[in-house]
Amino acid sequence: MNRFSELRWLRRLSLALALVLSLWFVAWCAAKWIIVSAPLDSADAILILSGSSTQRERAQHAAQLYKEGHAKRILLTRDTQRGSWSEAEQRNPFFYESAVAELQRQGVPGSDIEVLGPAVQSTWDEAITVRDYAAEHNLRSLLIVTSSYHSRRALWTFRHHFAGRDFQIGIDPVATGIQTPPPALWWASRKGWQVVFLEYLKLIYYCCRRS
Repeated sequence: MNRFSELRWLRRLSLALALVLSLWFVAWCAAKWIIVSAPLDSADAILILSGSSTQRERAQHAAQLYKEGHAKRILLTRDTQRGSWSEAEQRNPFFYESAVAELQRQGVPGSDIEVLGPAVQSTWDEAITVRDYAAEHNLRSLLIVTSSYHSRRALWTFRHHFAGRDFQIGIDPVATGIQTPPPALWWASRKGWQVVFLEYLKLIYYCCRRS
């Protein structure tokens, strides 16, 4: 290989490497952007949003916040999805039921846990259900617990539905790397595409919906 060919090969390699690094950086930024946090030192209640396969990590995080004294009760929304088979119960419990069981395993008394009704199908439904519950029970603040990649859409949705009310909404998402991939590597797994790419589509839809 002559000197000219070597330089051309090195130039192509450098360009390819720069392209790969640029794409990685864009993907990392895209994942980081949909992760938001708005912590509250204290709230009337901690709210765990429905999260199907990530419900366990959300329950564990909420239990930790409860033990730290951020709120004296924990609310959950009632999803319609069932988890894996339970030998003890001889059935497939709903995810919210598994979350309640996990909260109690973490030391949260059953008297401080409440599952809201009716059943919800989306974050949009959850915000409406919680808004009505908060009005009925004179709540003035909530600390939301959800997965990191769901946090921006969740916070936007709740603030949208609570707009114009004297109400404080915070959010303390579960860290990535437990049941969801970290921002730097989300693109390398099917789970990552489900929780990042699809989240952007849902966020765009919610922002266009607005009612």
